[in-house]
Order: sequence, then C-alpha cells, then structure tokens
Amino acid sequence: MTSAYRGLPSVERLLADGRVSALTAEYSTLTLTQLARQHLDDLRQAIAAGRPCPPFGEIVSSLVERAASTLTSSLRPVINATGVIIHTNLGRAPLSDDALAAMAAVDRGYSNLELDLEEGKRGSRFVHLETLLCHLTDAEAAIAVNNNASALLLTLSALAQGREVIISRGQLVEIGGGFRIPDVMRQSGARLVEVGTTNRTYLHDYEEAIGEETACLMRVHTSNFRLTGFTHSVPLPELAALAHQRSLLLLDDLGSGCLLDTRPFGLAAEPTPQESLTAGADLILFSADKLLGGPQAGIVLGRRELVSTLRRHPLARAVRLDKTSIAGLAATLLHYLRGEALAKVPVWRMIATPLDELERRTRRWAQACRRVGVSARVVEGWSMVGGGSLPEEGLPSRLLALGGDGALDVKALARHLRTGDPPVVGRIERDALLLDPRTVDPRQDRVLLRALHTALAAASAAV
Repeated sequence: MTSAYRGLPSVERLLADGRVSALTAEYSTLTLTQLARQHLDDLRQAIAAGRPCPPFGEIVSSLVERAASTLTSSLRPVINATGVIIHTNLGRAPLSDDALAAMAAVDRGYSNLELDLEEGKRGSRFVHLETLLCHLTDAEAAIAVNNNASALLLTLSALAQGREVIISRGQLVEIGGGFRIPDVMRQSGARLVEVGTTNRTYLHDYEEAIGEETACLMRVHTSNFRLTGFTHSVPLPELAALAHQRSLLLLDDLGSGCLLDTRPFGLAAEPTPQESLTAGADLILFSADKLLGGPQAGIVLGRRELVSTLRRHPLARAVRLDKTSIAGLAATLLHYLRGEALAKVPVWRMIATPLDELERRTRRWAQACRRVGVSARVVEGWSMVGGGSLPEEGLPSRLLALGGDGALDVKALARHLRTGDPPVVGRIERDALLLDPRTVDPRQDRVLLRALHTALAAASAAV
C-alpha cells in the first residue's frame, strides 16, 4: 500500500507536464494547482480503498479531462427534438430574436432601469412593463416579478397575511419540481380554507366558508392536468359576484399566461387574462415563460390600488425582475401589440407551423440519413404544448423515426445524441427514436443532421 502512494506524482510535476501547462493559456495557475491537489486527493482515497496507483500518463490525462469538465459551464444550449413545445426541463419558452437583441443591448452597458429620463430623477423599474401589459389586457395596473410562484407569494403576503383564502380542493395543484400551490400559499402567512371536493365544488361551498377572517376567494386554473367526468366548478363571473357582494377580493391564478386564442389551431380554449378581467377578477396572476413565450417572470395585473399595494410591500424588492428579463419581456409583449406574435414568438410560431412544412423538413432529414446508409422513415405523430399548459392537447406532426426493427440500439443512439455537441434530445416510443421538427428551429436543421450523423457513427462503432 505504501508503495502505491509513492507512485503518486507531486503537484509541481503534474503542472510541469506539457499537457497540463498548456492549459495555462485558458486557466490561471492557481486554478490548475487547486484542481491538481483535488485530483491527487481523490487518487489517495482510491488507493486507500484498495485500488492501484495509475501510471503517470494516465494521471495527467485524467487531470486534463477533469479540467475540461470542471472549468466549463454545465448549462448548454440544446436542440429540442422532443416535440414538446414548452419543455420545462429544457428551459421552457425559447425567446424571439428581438427579445434576445433587447436583452443584449441593455446588458452591454448602462440603461434607464430606474431613471426617469424626462425628469432626470429616480424612476421605477416596474413602469417599463406596466404600460405594455395594460395596453394588451385593458388592466388598470400591472407588476412583473421573477416567476408566478413569487407573484402568488407576494400577492397573498400583501393582501391576505394572517387572514383566510378560500379555494376549491380541486384546484390545489402541484406545480413543477414538486412545489405545491398550498405550500406556497402558506408561506405567505395566509390561512388556506379548502371547500368542496376534488371533483365537485359549488357556489354554496364558498358562501358557507366565508367568515370574518376571510380576505379573498381564489381560483387556480388547473393548467397542468384535466379533470373529466362527474365534475362541477363555479364559473368565474359567479365567483366574482359573490366575492364583491361580501366585500372580498377575487384572485385568479391562470398559471400559463395565454394572450391569444388557442382554438384556431385545433387546441382547447385556454383562459386569458383579458377574459378573467371581464369576468370580474380583481387580480390575475400568470407566468411569462410559457404560452406567452417570454423570459422567466410572473405577472400580476388588475386593480390599480391593489397593484400599488404589492409594489410597496418589502417582498417586492426580493422578487423583482432584473434589467435583462425586463428587456426581454418588453420585446416579447411588443410582438403581441404589433400583431406579429404568430410569426416572431417561437412558441406561437411552432404552434402555427403548417403540417405540410413539417413533412417537407422531416423527409429531408430522412433522406440525409439514408444517404449515409441508415434506415429512416417518416411517421405520423403528435407534438405536445407542454410546460403545464393545455394538458393532453396535441398538434398533428410528422416525425423522423430511427430504429424499431431491432437493428439499432436506440437507447445508445439517444445517449450519444444527448451527450454530443450540441446535445440533441428526442423521445423513444415503441423501440424507435423519434425526432420532431416542430420544436427544432429550421435554422438548426444542418446542425442537427451533423449531430445525428456523428451519433449514428458512434452507436454503430459500439455494436
């Protein structure tokens, strides 16, 4: 065992090796020294566990690999070929070129984030989005924070702390990452009052639960699941009438913010903020990075005096948006105001893509695969909206199918695609790897095909 430890080189010897010293062009000597020490510590632990000391050349090679993996950002651009448009694990909504340009512009230098240029005095960062949101929805006022969970936390903290919030049991949903709406609500200090049953809640359930400590009624749109069969829920106008009759607030958490009618695309109707305002909701909350198609943010809009209360609350500073997100969201909202959302907002461009265009692209993909001797076929399939929006709603698509006949290890191929440069993520169904062009920017087609050829060659070599 002692002789095994003696085989370990010194830190100085490792740093003097040409393969390691060449890394000083990219990384500081201090950083490489720290990595070398960590690497040697790991080798000592391996020797203590009974493993032999590797040869010097192997130690150097593994140190170089360690530096490459450690000193590179783990967050990477990915080509989404899953067919899930708003893919939570892949960053939700991709941004438009205009949104990206606006974000880069304010990041390169200074901006009037909190300066009133007309008056030459301190301004508010909230004004940059409020005017746009109010024009789009006819709301009196609006505020944007860093996500919809923050919007809910801020709203309840400011308006219902220490008081009761009445909500149907059928709307106590779990959102992404295991977070549950009731848990977020309790963090605000509000007391949750559940009424009705999972599948049926009536107006009299709310009426009977209202007491002296009640601050508001709340609806949470079940945007990430659908309850069918023997069900009943109270229409929003009836809930608004009851709330206002009893001098209470009505809060409407829409979850996935949708500003356009989804029905012309063969999808079910998704409630919009405009409809909620018309129905009588006092405040509407929703996400910006789902069907709206912007950067991560949570939006609250509605009555002016209520939004003003939110702005003054200390939590507003903790959950406020940074300049980059404000710029990206403003550019996204402008697409809607200009009537160009279907053409320029990627989420809506994908939803609106004609089936014949998808088929043409998929056939080109299949032909490119056949030219390198790989069996590929075009099959009918479905794309999903995803991201907690329009559950079970799909759009007809055409998919590139690889494997399915036992001749190709599709799991290995999928792994090679995921670990390539750039990573490509598809989906496996019925022992075939499926790639959906709906969620791939047409400008990425050539890059995807190169990645696919590389992955196919690697998968074939491993057989």
